[in-house]
Amino acid sequence: MARYTGPVCKICRREGVKLFLKGQRCYTDKCAVITREYPPGQHGQGRVRASEYRTHLREKQKVRRTYGVSESQFRKYYDMAKTQRGATGENLLILLERRLDNIVYRSGFAASRAEARQLVDHGHIVVNGRKSDVPSFLVKAGDEIKVKDKSKTIESINQSLELREQRGLVNWIEVNKDAKSATVMTLPERKDMPMAVEETLIVEFYSK
Repeated sequence: MARYTGPVCKICRREGVKLFLKGQRCYTDKCAVITREYPPGQHGQGRVRASEYRTHLREKQKVRRTYGVSESQFRKYYDMAKTQRGATGENLLILLERRLDNIVYRSGFAASRAEARQLVDHGHIVVNGRKSDVPSFLVKAGDEIKVKDKSKTIESINQSLELREQRGLVNWIEVNKDAKSATVMTLPERKDMPMAVEETLIVEFYSK
């Protein structure tokens, strides 16, 4: 399945919540979810037929689009989550949070996950002293993520670090702004992910 390359604000409007896909714009009054509080498309302001399937689907799509993964990738994460101990829904969210592109975003090196994915793709990120250009790489507790020395002057990284507090900090990642490095102190728990999502609905969606 090809990656979506259209206007990302339409995705947030479709889900009816901010997914923070546009970077800093999402934190301003220009956010499309604020200016146009209805789904995109010709019939966006029409009546929506509610159903159990639609509720489950929208919850799944909300999480999948937040992390920017394809349907096949998302299903693989779900299958991995099922094999782990604990609640499948929570395991799924933790796996997604462990993605390298998400860690780069959470650390403040990028204003959005799409921007973080690009930094990783282009080889600007180092994990435990070795360059890693795989956005889906799953980090572990104790891993150190750094911006490559030659990439520390990239303006977008510096701008993003200055505004990271506005986007919200996470207590399971320790960031050194001067060194442009971050250490995963521990793996996140569900309470560490302030997402307005009911992961149990995703489990029910795949269980049918």
